[in-house]
Amino acid sequence: MKFQTRLLGAAAICAIISPALALADTPDDDEYVQDEIVVIGQYLYTDQVNALKSPTPVIDVPQSLSIVTADQILQQGFNSIGDIINYTPGVNTSQGEGHRDAIVFRGVRSTADFFIDGVRDDVQYYRPLYNLEQVEILRGPNALLFGRGGTGGILNRVTKKADLDETFTGYQASLDSFGAFGAQIDSNFILNDSSAFRLNAMYESLENHRDFYDGERFGINPTARFQLAPLTTLDVSYEYVDHERFIDRGIPTGANGEPVEAFEDIVFGDPELNTTTLEAHLFRAMLQHRFSDNLKGRFSAFYGDYDKFYENFYASAFDPTTNIVGIDGYVDTTQRQNLILSGDLIGEFQTGRIGHTIVSGVEYIDTQNDNDRFNPVWSGSNDDVEFFNVMRPLSFSGGVGINASGNPTTVAFSDFNDDTAAELQVFSAYIQDEIEISDQLDVIIGARFDSFDITVDNLDPANLETRSRTDEEISPRFGLVYKPVENVSFYGSYSESFLPRSGEQFANINGDANRLDPDTFTNLEAGVKWDFVPGVSFTAAVFEIEQESPVVSDTDAERLDIIKTTVDGFEVQLQGQVTEQWFVSAGYSYLDGAQADGTLRPRELPENMFSLWNAYQVTDRFGLGLGLTYQDESFINNSNTAVLPSYTRVDAAAYYDVSEDLRLQLNIENLTDELYFPDSHSTHQATVGAPLNAKITISGRF
Repeated sequence: MKFQTRLLGAAAICAIISPALALADTPDDDEYVQDEIVVIGQYLYTDQVNALKSPTPVIDVPQSLSIVTADQILQQGFNSIGDIINYTPGVNTSQGEGHRDAIVFRGVRSTADFFIDGVRDDVQYYRPLYNLEQVEILRGPNALLFGRGGTGGILNRVTKKADLDETFTGYQASLDSFGAFGAQIDSNFILNDSSAFRLNAMYESLENHRDFYDGERFGINPTARFQLAPLTTLDVSYEYVDHERFIDRGIPTGANGEPVEAFEDIVFGDPELNTTTLEAHLFRAMLQHRFSDNLKGRFSAFYGDYDKFYENFYASAFDPTTNIVGIDGYVDTTQRQNLILSGDLIGEFQTGRIGHTIVSGVEYIDTQNDNDRFNPVWSGSNDDVEFFNVMRPLSFSGGVGINASGNPTTVAFSDFNDDTAAELQVFSAYIQDEIEISDQLDVIIGARFDSFDITVDNLDPANLETRSRTDEEISPRFGLVYKPVENVSFYGSYSESFLPRSGEQFANINGDANRLDPDTFTNLEAGVKWDFVPGVSFTAAVFEIEQESPVVSDTDAERLDIIKTTVDGFEVQLQGQVTEQWFVSAGYSYLDGAQADGTLRPRELPENMFSLWNAYQVTDRFGLGLGLTYQDESFINNSNTAVLPSYTRVDAAAYYDVSEDLRLQLNIENLTDELYFPDSHSTHQATVGAPLNAKITISGRF
């Protein structure tokens, strides 16, 4: 089969670089393309080392996906995964209890469907953006490529690698109107003809519009590349992340089920005790070798050591008639070590006039996870919940306060909740064949086998026990792509995924969980992709996701009932460089769904979401950006009694190139100063969106 490399506009390209998928366009010769992305100006260039799996043109992929490049992250002033999600169709953010990234992929909430260079990154934390080439969001179940989970979609971060071709230093520093500031550096050094070293580092001092909020974040990521032979390359990387921040879990909802706007400036937490810390050490290595013109392979190894602490208080109840709030909380620690080994092969051959691209691979995961949690005991109530009059600030700090009855109260995290040690071993193998029936028709068929073996030790002194479960699942994938002309494709796909009952974080399989089969998800999707002018692409997709969850019957403990949840909808996306001066990225999604008997709508499922970003180069040196995000109202809880109101947020940017090596940039968020509530965790924990604010950034490269 022949593969072609084309230069595309940054927003029009959607390339997946992971151990599961690599996307590039098809050539007129037999050269292999690399998947590493190098951002230069407004364009993406593909080079030649990482092309491992399925080097398929984006237009031929039977799946909806989006990509955000490093240039876009800088231009729009993004500082978090949540910022990126706001401008991506089909997905929205969840609060994540103020200490982790949490995304709702087409109505399916996840805190673990995150990947680094295609390798699972499932610990709950806020992921930095300083060392990224791009962020990729794939919608729909992705089990064949990524294993368990991925039920509504996955997010993959593609990191910067050492470059054998150029020595350079990039820099960036910013300051916002809340007082937060940060700095980044990106330096690449050519050591000799066959090796290079690259260093990415960042520091952030965190501030925002909420009382008591502060924090610090530091990250450093040295990488090296070695050309061991003309056809063999080794990339090695180490990343250290140290993060501390105040925890803010938002405000309560009132009698009408909506967040109480009068509480927008009140923090329902302890000014001194609400905090989270994370220290992580991440090691990555990737060896790639081209055996022949028709066979390539890669071996990757990942080891992650995470130590996380999380302590918080939050509003768990609110009585609008008395203006009294109930405050609950807990302290939680997680220590996790992940070892992930994978090997992959991609081969290309012909059977008569039919072409085949066979992608096959194996993966082994060994995870050790220790987790404990303690609940508070208030002296005033002798319970885990204490009641306070709503005021700014609440009348407690450092675990000491005056309750709603006017009595002193203190708190201690002395109520044991759980202490578990989990060991997880996963073995996976998959194979996929991309069959080129003709120049117009491709068929994609494949399956993945996963053996998921978990053992959980309950370390509660009053209830010592060990539980284990093994799930063996096969996840199929089938797709069709029809191209009536070269720049238009129609596709359809069917895929399945699963999530074991130990959940995303493996804390326990107590109760009935150790005898329940995994939740299963099926996905049907059909769509069209149209590159209607060079550098601009339009995509549209209609889809349905059905979840089946076995539960113990309420009337017969020996019987399992199947609870079904369905989400369906459609999305459209337009991205690209419309003219030399004008770049646009726009997306719209419509989502509908039903829980169980169909009378209730799934939580955090806005019916309509829309985003638009325009960047216009006014002169050679000066440019402007203008964008907006709209999110329809959605339910905070599954009982549909609490609601997040709809909102529209307008953002803007202006940038000026002082020289080739220096850019000044101004980003303004929430230009109309709208009070809005972007997400939530539960009924009385609605996030308060930031008011009008601005950020100044200096960046450059030399």
